[in-house]
Amino acid sequence: MKMDILKYTKEHNQFRERLSAFLAKEITPFVDQWEQDHIVPKSAWQKTGKAGFLCPSITPEYGGIGGDFLYSVIVAEEFSHTAHSGLAASLHSDVVVPYIDSFGSKEQKEKYLPGCVSGDIITAIAMTEPDAGSDVAGMKTTAVEQGDQVVINGSKTFISNGINCDLLLLAAIDPKVANRHQAVSLYLVEDKTPGFKRGRQLDKMGWNSQDTAELFFSDCRIPKTNRLGEPGSGFLQLMMKLQQERLVCAMGAVFAAERIMEFAVDYCKNTILKGKPLVRSQAVQFAIVEMTTEVKLGRTFMEKLCADHMEGENIIIETSMAKYWTTDMLNRIAERSMDLCGESALLESNIMARTKRDVRVMSIFAGTNEIMKGIAAKFMGM
Repeated sequence: MKMDILKYTKEHNQFRERLSAFLAKEITPFVDQWEQDHIVPKSAWQKTGKAGFLCPSITPEYGGIGGDFLYSVIVAEEFSHTAHSGLAASLHSDVVVPYIDSFGSKEQKEKYLPGCVSGDIITAIAMTEPDAGSDVAGMKTTAVEQGDQVVINGSKTFISNGINCDLLLLAAIDPKVANRHQAVSLYLVEDKTPGFKRGRQLDKMGWNSQDTAELFFSDCRIPKTNRLGEPGSGFLQLMMKLQQERLVCAMGAVFAAERIMEFAVDYCKNTILKGKPLVRSQAVQFAIVEMTTEVKLGRTFMEKLCADHMEGENIIIETSMAKYWTTDMLNRIAERSMDLCGESALLESNIMARTKRDVRVMSIFAGTNEIMKGIAAKFMGM
């Protein structure tokens, strides 16, 4: 008897069916244009939110459905079929918004969460700086409290949703605090706040429809009430949420690898060489079996961690391992699948070309894979 790790209910399955139909009608037909435009229109976010597919974990009090983490798994899996990264629903719903939901005041939640659910508020998280990436304590952007305001100065880069964002979750330090880990606080910065300016939308290798940008802060003043939690609690807040962020990365990697394998297998079945399909070649068969094995191992590991995460388990070590292994696996799968597909995979009309570019960065963001190994080693007592 087949024993599924994740137990989907009738409500989960109905949600998946509605989402699949929505994506087929409102998202997938427009992806190629968005890739050319290098941005997703805000109207697409609003359609997604109004249809009920953003922030499924938020309670009905703030406009959500109060769903469990399986709804987030469903969203990530179904969005993987659209083969684009511009409408980064998982980043918004499962990485950024949970900070507001977990650490925000009642006033902050009432002000921002309904818009996050409806798609009227697009969020971004700003940690990475020109000289500080995975090292949060190395950031230089400062936040100094002056009366009932906070004055922010500094810059951020490689910020996903940087152009579209209406609300920014910003990490900054108090320069008066000597201990760098105790100097970090998180702040909510609204679009059009004086002193907050966007720089370039970055021209990247891959993720073409994702509006990744530079952000600058010059005496940017926000109310002190826009700080999340107590002063200096930012580093702990980040550590508490990174488990889910890395799990979301692992989910995205596994689902992307499955989509690549679907395409590669279909290509090899339907491409004739010397009178027979490529898939009849033993070398091709072995390659497909080996890659499929890796993908299935990745899904099993990822699903077990999703189940543990839903149970409230501390899986910092395992999610760090999963993030590095699944994203490395994804890059191996993409590279080897391109070899199977040959020259045709290099054509821009072939989805493999876009996919190969898009997956490369996944071993870098949310903490590089080298950082993931270091974290696992530290928590393993080494």
